[in-house]
Amino acid sequence: MTFYVFSLGCKVNSYESRAVAQQLISLGYKEVSYKENADIVIINTCSVTATADQKSRQHIRKFINQYPNAIVVVMGCYSQGNYEFIDKNIKPAILLGTDYRNEIPSLIEEYLKTKERIIKINKNRASYSYNEFGVISYSENVRAYLKIQDGCDNFCTYCIVPFRRGKMRSRELKDVINEAEYLIKLGYKEIVLTGIHVGGYGQDLGYVTFSELVDQLTMIPGLESLRISSIEESEIDEKLVSLYKTRKNLAPHIHIPLQSGSTSVLKRMNRKYTAEEFINKLKSLRKSLQNVAITSDVIVGFPGETDEEFKETYDIIIKSDINMLHVFPYSAREGTIAAKMDNQIAPEIKKKRSNELLELSKQQWKKYCSNYIGKSVEVLVEQFDEKKNAYVGHTRNYIEVKIPSGDIHIGTYVTVKQLQLTDIIE
Repeated sequence: MTFYVFSLGCKVNSYESRAVAQQLISLGYKEVSYKENADIVIINTCSVTATADQKSRQHIRKFINQYPNAIVVVMGCYSQGNYEFIDKNIKPAILLGTDYRNEIPSLIEEYLKTKERIIKINKNRASYSYNEFGVISYSENVRAYLKIQDGCDNFCTYCIVPFRRGKMRSRELKDVINEAEYLIKLGYKEIVLTGIHVGGYGQDLGYVTFSELVDQLTMIPGLESLRISSIEESEIDEKLVSLYKTRKNLAPHIHIPLQSGSTSVLKRMNRKYTAEEFINKLKSLRKSLQNVAITSDVIVGFPGETDEEFKETYDIIIKSDINMLHVFPYSAREGTIAAKMDNQIAPEIKKKRSNELLELSKQQWKKYCSNYIGKSVEVLVEQFDEKKNAYVGHTRNYIEVKIPSGDIHIGTYVTVKQLQLTDIIE
């Protein structure tokens, strides 16, 4: 039988979609492309924003119409929170949420035997366990992604994810190590640790911490670069800082979500730190790790955010020497506390504040990159860009670079001597 998998949303969703695909392939199913006839269509949905909900609905309906004779399987965050609507109005053959996805092959076999629709939703977030798929390979280009945990217990007031993904739960250490070793054998030079709350890894296991996991991974022979997708400031302990100092294959790039530089806004967001604590942590990191690139997430226009609170955010980015920002205008998410708050901010104000931070981000990143002008840097070659007529890739501290022509192979590291400003892609 043939199958097609379509995934919306984050890297974790993409990883899980590949895991299901590889399970099916191992059982003799054949994967086909979008334009080919498929006996089975699997749709992995997203619910991080209202727009993601809308796209999920549209794609479920589209695929059911496009493949009228296929077994349609719907899973993911949108279906977890909206399974009743999907069951009543769209009626896929198999309907799951964010649990039981490693059971998809057996559920398909069950449906083939009975021809009866299957709805399997775990409504108790506290009862979730980690869905282990076994060793898989998921990458985008030359960089492999390794999922180490799922779920989140932070309950930030703007975020629907804890309600969709369930409790924080970690993958067993041996399974993480086995998959990392497999990815290295396949020839991947860089592995990115991913999950919903990556830095929380191990809190539920009791026998390992996140920094101990990083310690073990960076000791695996053949791993040239390990990158952490995101980590909260409170989860960067002394051991992790020590590893950044001593392990050459631990990428000197730390993504630390700020969300707001105003303590009053952070309190409304139910974030677990103050602006002062965030500044102090980053100052400490800068003292220990002078060359590390620090990037961050910021939400602008959170309910009640005043001009003064926004200025506090603007100022803390400079004081903390954050090098680059991902800026998100606040989007009300039905079912969260923040969606019910008073003083929702007008779209034009969100746009203005977003643009100000994006401009600041450009300035900060240009300043950081200028430190490497005239120096030699190692670049992981990712692709050939025909428009630029050059190979492009990223340094370990995530500077995107054009690489002069030569004997260059995608998926390998090359040294660019005396980096020039014109080599850096903004």
